[in-house]
Amino acid sequence: MSARRPAAMLAYAPERNPDTLPAEQRARLESLVTLLPAEPVRDFADGDARAHFDELEVLITGWGAPRVTRDVLDAMPRLRLIAHLAGSVKDIVDPCAFERGIAVVTAADANAIPVAEYTLAAILFANKRVLQLRELYRRHRRSLKPLRDHAPGLGNHRKTIGIVGASRIGRRVLALLAPFDFDVLVYDPHLAHDEAARLGVRAVDLDTLVASSDVVSLHAPATGETHHLLDARRLGLLRDGATVINTARASLIDQTALIAELQSGRIDAILDVTDPEPLPPDSPLYELPNVVLTPHVAGAAGGEVDRLVTLVLDELARYANGEPLQHAQRPEMWELQA
Repeated sequence: MSARRPAAMLAYAPERNPDTLPAEQRARLESLVTLLPAEPVRDFADGDARAHFDELEVLITGWGAPRVTRDVLDAMPRLRLIAHLAGSVKDIVDPCAFERGIAVVTAADANAIPVAEYTLAAILFANKRVLQLRELYRRHRRSLKPLRDHAPGLGNHRKTIGIVGASRIGRRVLALLAPFDFDVLVYDPHLAHDEAARLGVRAVDLDTLVASSDVVSLHAPATGETHHLLDARRLGLLRDGATVINTARASLIDQTALIAELQSGRIDAILDVTDPEPLPPDSPLYELPNVVLTPHVAGAAGGEVDRLVTLVLDELARYANGEPLQHAQRPEMWELQA
């Protein structure tokens, strides 16, 4: 047990965090901090919540958390740590927190694991032409041998994989791809060529990556510079039969242009994020046979949430014991976060 138990508040939507803080982890949390109040706060304007603002030293946020604005921070004069039980926190916390000496911790490193695993599975299935062969097998219900007659380019051996964004998740994907016989290209304006060489990949410009890859997987943050990175022109550069995977942010792709390419049957897509989310019931993405559409499941879900909570609890233990934090966000990297 820690030497002290700083005053803390949970702030998130409980229904969006059903796997967060089961009994064992809740008990550990309560051994590390004093919760004021005991249950998660949904709205910082709530009078019961505001009654504790003067005491708070730690704010623990999760999915569906109310925004931590300047005004909220003004009302929490003793706050020294914001710990987020998920990956992306940029849209929740005002960056002025850094100016006030408040540390911001996220579970992004833990959340990167399932996203990278999903991506690896998607890449391997894409090159095995699972989408195309599934539809043919369902339709004809007989042997499709030889398979190459139905799925040109079938197989993972020596395929070219393009990774857009050498981010936390992008680098984890690169590590998972290392044992395979892939030629891996990376586009990231912040990745130097010598660093790419150390990672065992080739740094190229985005047009080259898109035109050369059998699979293009997106792992960049949503910023003004990355909006519609894959626009109609770049989608047109894709090889026939190429697959686009997006587990990052929907805004990275011009969705209207993507749908047009998919409706032509020229390319495939595996999409875990869309705009809007969820899509309207009449979206063609639900029905297209060359699309795998999943409901934002790549990140931590179910039992995988345990990793996120454990990371945050470990950080709370370090904070309570006066030890250095291991997952604090760096202010200079804030705009490059997802």
